[in-house]
Amino acid sequence: MIRLERATKEVRMKGVRKMIIDNVSVTFPRGKSIGLLGRNGAGKSTLLQIIAGTLELDRGRIIRQGKISWPLGFQGSFQGNLSGEQNVRFVARIYGVNTDELVAYVAEFAELGQFYHAPVRTYSSGMKARLAFGVSMGINFDYYLVDEITAVGDTNFKRKSQLTFKEKLSNSDVIMVSHSTGTLRDYCQTGIVLENGQMTYYDDINEAIDVHESNMKRH
Repeated sequence: MIRLERATKEVRMKGVRKMIIDNVSVTFPRGKSIGLLGRNGAGKSTLLQIIAGTLELDRGRIIRQGKISWPLGFQGSFQGNLSGEQNVRFVARIYGVNTDELVAYVAEFAELGQFYHAPVRTYSSGMKARLAFGVSMGINFDYYLVDEITAVGDTNFKRKSQLTFKEKLSNSDVIMVSHSTGTLRDYCQTGIVLENGQMTYYDDINEAIDVHESNMKRH
């Protein structure tokens, strides 16, 4: 379970202060995957960072029960001067998982070849995405945070990634941001609409999508 209690967060966007969430209390229930919807700039990615613990609230508090991933679409946490393998070892120690097992898993999954032992700063964006996704799939989380993740690589790698992720979700939940309503319907059962600093939970993802699309038409 994840719960926001009287949570407030304000950020600066292009020199302008913007309220992302304003005195919000909402519960993300366990056992149901949730799609986050909202217009561009509403703060969906910021909210994922708050849930992940990489960004603090201004006021209020967040209660987390369970192991929560970092946003899967985010690759900025890797140390560029370290190799892919060294970054994986660092992550393994942070999350308390078997280091050698995670290193071996990511080596096989990410298919980086000798680049696995090269500094991450030499990677292409696609290679970083493979590394990030491989690390995420190598650790069992209760919640996977997904921020507009896109499969990279050839057809076989994309298929492998999708199958692996869906296998993970048989025992875990996802909190997903995506502009594709089809993707949200595919992965999520419930939804939260972020609009004007308020968050509204819907037990049916289709209802959440309908409300979001109605909001978009009004403005």
